[in-house]
Formats: sequence, C-alpha cells, structure tokens
Amino acid sequence: MTSETLDAVGATSSGTERFGHWIGGREVAPAGGVYRPTTSPVDRSVSFEIADGDGRDVDAAAAAASAARHAWAVTSTAERSELLHAVGTAVRENLDELVEAEIAETGKLIAHARAEMLSCADYFEYYAAVVRTLHGQTIDQGPGQHTYTRHEPFGVVGIIAPWNGPLNQASRGIAPALAAGNTVILKPSEFTSAATLRFARLASAAGLPHGVLNVVTGTGPAAGAALVRHDAVRKVTFTGSVPTGQVIAGIAAERIIPLTLELGGKSPLVVFADADLDRAARAAAATALMNSGQVCSATTRLIVERSAQDALLGRVSAILERKQPGVDFGPIITEPQFDKVLGFFESAAEAGATALTGGTCYHQGPAAQGRYVAPTVYKDVTPAMRIAREEIFGPVLVSLPFDDFDEAITLANDTEYGLAAAVWTGDASRGLRAAHLIEAGQVSVNGGVMTQETPFGGYKRSGYGREKGAAAIYEYTQVKTVSLDLGPF
Repeated sequence: MTSETLDAVGATSSGTERFGHWIGGREVAPAGGVYRPTTSPVDRSVSFEIADGDGRDVDAAAAAASAARHAWAVTSTAERSELLHAVGTAVRENLDELVEAEIAETGKLIAHARAEMLSCADYFEYYAAVVRTLHGQTIDQGPGQHTYTRHEPFGVVGIIAPWNGPLNQASRGIAPALAAGNTVILKPSEFTSAATLRFARLASAAGLPHGVLNVVTGTGPAAGAALVRHDAVRKVTFTGSVPTGQVIAGIAAERIIPLTLELGGKSPLVVFADADLDRAARAAAATALMNSGQVCSATTRLIVERSAQDALLGRVSAILERKQPGVDFGPIITEPQFDKVLGFFESAAEAGATALTGGTCYHQGPAAQGRYVAPTVYKDVTPAMRIAREEIFGPVLVSLPFDDFDEAITLANDTEYGLAAAVWTGDASRGLRAAHLIEAGQVSVNGGVMTQETPFGGYKRSGYGREKGAAAIYEYTQVKTVSLDLGPF
C-alpha cells in the first residue's frame, strides 16, 4: 500500500476535498488508488471524494489495530476515561467542522446535525464515566478459595455504520468498544463518510493512540465483507438492513465470533382515545420529520383507537402540511432510497390507501433539484398492505384503527420487527400494561425519553444485542473466571 501526505490526498484538481482512509493515526491512500464521489441530496452536486477501499486496506487497518490492541487493553480504566473525555471535548470544540461535513453528504437541517454531533460528544463522555465502574464479581466458594471474574476486551472490533446517522451511530459503537479496551476498525457507509473521517483526525489529535481507531471507507461488498471475514476481527457490530445483516450473521456464524445487529423497524405508535391527542399528534409528526423518517426506530405505524382516528390524523396532517422542504425537514439521503420511497407511493396508490397529505416528491422549485419527498399520512390502510408491513425509511406515516385493547396489542405486534414502540393514553397503568405486552426493545409511554443512558436494541428481525446505556459496554467484553486455591485456613 502506498501512503501520501494530507496535502496530496486531501484535494483533487477540481478542488473537491478528497479523503483517504485513517489507519494507524494517519491518512492513507486506497491500495487500489480509486476514490468515489459522494453527493449532496439537497441538489445532487458532488460533496467529497472518498477512498474506495478493499481487502488490502482492511488488512492494513487490521495490522494497525492488532499492533495497538495489547497496549490499549492494559491501559488503566482511569487513563482510558481521560482519553474518551478528551475525544468528547474535541467534538464539542470542532462542532462546526463536523456539522459542515455531515450536512454536505446528508442534507440534514443544521439544528438536527448539531444535535447529532453533540450527541456524539455525549457518548464519549458517558462511556468515559461508565468505564470507571466496569468490574467483575467475586464468587464465594468457601474458605481457602478466591474466585473472581474479569471483563476483558475481545481485541479488534469491526463496526459497520449506516448512512442515515453517520457519525452519531458510529460513535455509539466506538465509544463503548474503546472504553472496554478494544481497538476499532470502522467502516462507514460509502455515501456518508466525511464527518467520520474528520472525527478520526480529531480523535488522534486529542491523544487517542495510533491504531486504536481506524477508518476504512468503501462499499459493503468490497470493504465491509473483508472486515467481517478478517481473522484479526473478533467482534462485529452492524447497523443496517435485514438482508445485509443476514449475510453478516452468516459470516460471523462461520467464524464463530459474536455479533451485535441493529436492523430494521416498523415501529407502532399506539394512541388510545383518552390520550392527549395534541401531544400524540406532535409526536407522530415529529417521527415523520426527524431525518425525514430515516430513523430505524421511527414510530411510523399509527395504531389509533377508531373513535379518535379522524381527530388524530387531522391534527397530524395539519402539522405536516405546513412544513417546508429544506426548512422544516431534509431530503432522502441516497438516490436508491429516494427511488424506494417513490416506489412505496406507487404501491400505496395501487393498493387503495388514501394519502391525506403528501404521497409525492417535489416537481417544482428548489426542492425538485434534490431528493425531497412530501411528508405523508395514509389512511384506509390494511395490515396486509406493503406500506403497513415494510420499512419505508422516509417521512411516511400509515394509520390502522383498533376497537379495544387486545386488538391494539395484536396490531402493534403484527410485524416481523421489534425495535421500538410508543404508547399514548390518559391511563398510565394501561400504558405500562401495553408496554409490557408490545414486543419491542424499547417502549416510550406518553413521551418517555430515550437517551444515551437507555439500552437500545431489537426483538425479532430487528436484531440482537444492545447498544447505548451501561449494557453496551458489556457487549464489547468477554468474561473470564479466575480461581485461586489459597490452601488450608
């Protein structure tokens, strides 16, 4: 592999900023010498050029991560904590630089991008605190025996991050993995890599030892598969689609390595007639507008008590109709996903669903230059319709009515997914009862808040393993039992 200076790697003749991989604490050109453009979903213009990596680049990153892993694993938790704090501080101090790169490739609203970058800092600061509490157990086996457990790192961890929340979702894996004493090779999406590469530079400048965090960019088949298959990688975390997760799970099974999967969702928002409908409507509209529905845990199935359905949908539609592209919500991030959402609109029309608002992309004005689709609410939906069963990953809400509590739970669980759910009701006891019966990894009742401290992960085909919260750090450790015979007492 050849390497170049930052100046050589960092710009093209046209002036477009170019990024190499980040391996061993420095920027490295791709082994194949090929870069791929990323584009802005706002107007489809070229944003950056990103190294198009393959197995050779993964080999180089694995060598760097392997060389650094022992020294990092034996670093005290206090020192790791200080370094993670320093990384969080670096994110806060360089917020504008990271936000700029994120917006250039995702088109996110500036307020949303800033919130996600601040959340990245929160992850590193949170796990800097959690690692200070990481400890095993002592096991009483009687006089003369001293038995205890240790939580030890796996070594090299591979993390494959998605395109919808590039650095934010990468950080929620990087932070606990590093806190636990692992070194990391991260493969971001080829559509949205720039903010992560800028972050890797900042993390190294903040004091993270060379080789502890490496970033290899490229496609899933070329770089991602090589990462999962690499002998040096002893644990993998993947966030993305179910089909890709199945492929990765197959490789992990062959290699007998642990895997955390955060996959798709078709999450229900259950509204009872006695709920505060104004709050419930604002929550439903927010789930459509947040990242234009490109959130795995978005509660896009509105399961509403029949007597309140028209009132709720009228409120939601009124909110969404006032929203403007580029002002109140962003674009669909990738071209394939944009086409997929448009395909759902066609499917819904053919199936007989009624769009109370939206159901189309923009054909005129500045929004027509980008990948914007109108926030959409569907009524007259049946559980068998494609829009009711498949993850749309766009600003699209579908509504299904229910007549009693049992039917509400049946509809909520009538999905192959189980990532998240929300319940709105005037009866807190009923809300908690519903939360216990809904098959999902996290359930918010009447707007209950989920943060870095709350474990996140799925039931059913939404995946397994947990990210976020103190639980996540244990996903990146393996338990060792040590027993010492002290002799006669």
